Amino acid sequence: MENILIEKVVEGIQQLYGVEVNVNQVQVQKTRPDFEGDLTVVVFPFLKASKKSPEQTGEDLGDYLQEQIEAITDFNVVKGFLNFSISAAYWLNEFKIISTTNDFGFTQNSGKTYMVEYSSPNTNKPLHLGHLRNVFLGYSVANILKANGHQVFKTQIINDRGIHICKSMLAWQKFGEGETPETSGLKGDHLVGKYYVEFDKAYKQEIEALVNFGIEKEQAEKEAPIFKEAQAMLLKWEQGDEEVVALWKTMNTWVYDGFDVTYNTMGVDFDELYYESDTYLLGKDVVEKGLAEGTFYKKEDGSVWCDLSSEKLDDKLVLRADGTSVYMTQDIGTAIERYKKHQDLNGLIYTVGNEQEHHFKVLFAILKKLGYKWAEECYHLSYGMISLPEGKMKSREGTVVDADDLMESIVADAKEMTQERGHIEGMNDEEKEQLFSTIGLGGLKYFLLKVDPKKGMVFDPKESIDLNGNTGPFIQYAHARIQSLLAKANDLGFSKNYSSVEINDKEQNLIKTLKDYPTVIIEAGKSYSPALLCNYIFDLVKEFNNFYQTVDILREEDKNKLAFRLQLAETIGKIVKSGMNLLGVNVPDKM
Repeated sequence: MENILIEKVVEGIQQLYGVEVNVNQVQVQKTRPDFEGDLTVVVFPFLKASKKSPEQTGEDLGDYLQEQIEAITDFNVVKGFLNFSISAAYWLNEFKIISTTNDFGFTQNSGKTYMVEYSSPNTNKPLHLGHLRNVFLGYSVANILKANGHQVFKTQIINDRGIHICKSMLAWQKFGEGETPETSGLKGDHLVGKYYVEFDKAYKQEIEALVNFGIEKEQAEKEAPIFKEAQAMLLKWEQGDEEVVALWKTMNTWVYDGFDVTYNTMGVDFDELYYESDTYLLGKDVVEKGLAEGTFYKKEDGSVWCDLSSEKLDDKLVLRADGTSVYMTQDIGTAIERYKKHQDLNGLIYTVGNEQEHHFKVLFAILKKLGYKWAEECYHLSYGMISLPEGKMKSREGTVVDADDLMESIVADAKEMTQERGHIEGMNDEEKEQLFSTIGLGGLKYFLLKVDPKKGMVFDPKESIDLNGNTGPFIQYAHARIQSLLAKANDLGFSKNYSSVEINDKEQNLIKTLKDYPTVIIEAGKSYSPALLCNYIFDLVKEFNNFYQTVDILREEDKNKLAFRLQLAETIGKIVKSGMNLLGVNVPDKM
């Protein structure tokens, strides 16, 4: 209908005023809720052609379009806005298309390819609450891009080397007494994280002792024996020391096994893995070449820098005076490697917190200076920090909210809530446990995704599984309610096959909302924002609940209306399930 309106507006301006207008001048939008109508044409761009007031131009165009388009039943003009009412017959026909289209809202094969990076943890500690927002955001964006018809590679770069992992390794050597995941009963990532905290405790004690000895704190931090030992261990690793490398491999394996369990609980996966131990030397050759070509410059101390003054950014170090690389060097090399491996990439999306915004501005600017046109396609999916009602988290002090613990806790809360409500009769123990997990994790994911990624947020575990309000369980319950309705209708032998039927305003509004689903998927893909999809599903469910509470579907005596309403409920259920799946959230049939 939007396309028909655009075509007829162009035709109408020509017929009415003898002036040709471009289709790009025609603005069609949904009519605002406080005005009567379904679609609105903005009249202001045509005043030069009509040489009339906005109201009179709207009246002229409204009369013309109502005569030309059968589906228009009425129109009204509010200042420069021409609002059209579309016939119920048109919406009913739209519903037939929606209800019979497989994967409605999804685009087939756009021919484009994207890579989405998310998670990218350090191997010195387990995943925490901050990682949850990162992982759920990246995974959902990847799903939404797939729904837009794009091929997508989900990836992460695992930070498996450096001083942080040496700290855990050294603390394990000193205090571990041979402890392993098997002997301790701890997940491997939890065990390694435990020794990262142990290192920090010992480090602080040594600093305090040195300060008490009269050494300045800043100097004490550099001179603490345990810190120097960690630095020495890193140097040995870089030199390939067999004993250090063997311990590094062992402890990283513990961590990877632990991560796998966590990712499995989250319900996420990856297509490709990159390891910093493989990539940390990447980019050095690129810097040397760039230096020779004048893209970079060398300071007197031998360090290499990139002049970013034309980009209104500070100059950036890309190679230290001793010839070692920095994170920026590695990121330059890794981006180039990815585009070499996937030469058809149309975009590389980095899901990383907003504290790294400057880093990515600099990275993309340097890649452009190096002549890589695809740098324009790189995007930093920045997201705000997440905290709990009681405040922020600190990983070195062991006060982070562990991802495994949080997921276990929230599933336990969902179990308690569900058992108190009842309605799970007839389920065996395995089905019940699956339901508790679906509700708890669904509430967690939805809560973290419903907020615009750019905004910081406070996560409230109790609120996330509330059955009221804009929550995952509220939407899951609506889906379960629809499945219960359809099961009852099936038991009673009711059909979902209907012929021509008169629909009321509530039914018409539900069809209009269903019709918006493809547009929402497109917009969520363009803006990399699952929050748009969350808001859409929530609005659809609210609208359905209002309809469900005011219309007793199964007691409808008109069999044709009954069949239509069952088909409408089934289609809404399908769209809710489809949208929630794009968020990575499962919906139960019974709840």
